[in-house]
Amino acid sequence: MASQFDEIVDFRNSDSIKWDFAAERGVPADALPLWVADMDFRSPQVITDAIVAAAQRGIFSYSATKSDYFEAIAGWMLRRYEWEIKPEWLIKTSGVVVAFSTAVRACTKPGDAVMVQPPVYHPMHSAVMLNDRKLVYNELQLVDGHYEIDFDDFERKIVDEQVRMFILCSPANPAGRAWTLEELTRMGDICVEHGVIVVADEIHQDLVLPGRRHHVFASIKPEFAALTITCTAPSKTFSVAGFYTSNTFISDAKLRASFNAELARAGMSGGNRLGYVACRVGYSQGEPWLEECVQYIADNVAYVKDFLQSRLPQLRLIEPEATYLLWIDCRSLGMSDDVLEKFLLERAKVWLNMGHVFGPGGSGFVRLNAACPRATLTQALEQLRSALAE
Repeated sequence: MASQFDEIVDFRNSDSIKWDFAAERGVPADALPLWVADMDFRSPQVITDAIVAAAQRGIFSYSATKSDYFEAIAGWMLRRYEWEIKPEWLIKTSGVVVAFSTAVRACTKPGDAVMVQPPVYHPMHSAVMLNDRKLVYNELQLVDGHYEIDFDDFERKIVDEQVRMFILCSPANPAGRAWTLEELTRMGDICVEHGVIVVADEIHQDLVLPGRRHHVFASIKPEFAALTITCTAPSKTFSVAGFYTSNTFISDAKLRASFNAELARAGMSGGNRLGYVACRVGYSQGEPWLEECVQYIADNVAYVKDFLQSRLPQLRLIEPEATYLLWIDCRSLGMSDDVLEKFLLERAKVWLNMGHVFGPGGSGFVRLNAACPRATLTQALEQLRSALAE
């Protein structure tokens, strides 16, 4: 059956970073973009209708939110994750990257050690290094086609490097893991024992694939909540990243005060009125759209897996449990990262994220955005197959 997600939406000339800025980034204009984590789907119609109705009033004043905003978020978290949040925990921020960067400055000092788990979302590395903190790696281990945590290294690094903060990517981008309750609990117990603050980036929480489950880290134990800053957003869930609207939750009053003080020092106050509308409507009315979207992405993942196995056996998909970002092992091609990137852009005419930018363990891999119509995905894979056949 045809799906609404099969529609080929023309994103060009919309000021889309993904589609309109190839020349500015030194990329061939005819390279098919499957890189940045933006869906190539229209946002839910209920959100579009609400945005249009709000815009037609012609009122774009300084804005805040009332109780219905919190109630929409709280209902979503309770319904989907059995996490009961309180109004005072909520801090509205202009993106998850802003949130975890603020947390680094608010809760650590220059020179303090901050741990991440590569290969991982590259702005996490930057948030540490650009703020003059010491970056510590607990590298994920690729075992039998999926990533695992080296817990011995995790605890040893915390002790030896005197780690003050751990930035958790859950679900993991680009590794595709939906961390189990047991894995999260083991990490959390170690962090509690050694007094490590946890910044949990859970922006992809709503994009866990069928058969898997997301566990909110702060909800697992009260001890975890007491040391956790939880970063969420509707942006990936409903394809509304351009509104730069996110929600940070901090239950501990001392941590919350430190975070708010850092926001004040940065001059951050207020937010995006239309972003507030999109968030409220998405969380209160967007669930049917999301369920269909996640199933479409799951079908795309299965399609890519089958295509690679049958027609591109040189490449191996690290089969994801969450997100629409596919991590593909290209090491058997024997190309350096520079040669691989040039081959993809100039020969295959596909624009992907190169794996090395995600840190140790990423060299020889690429990240492909599968949140696109099947026809777009097919075009990219066929171009890649033809280029390799040549």
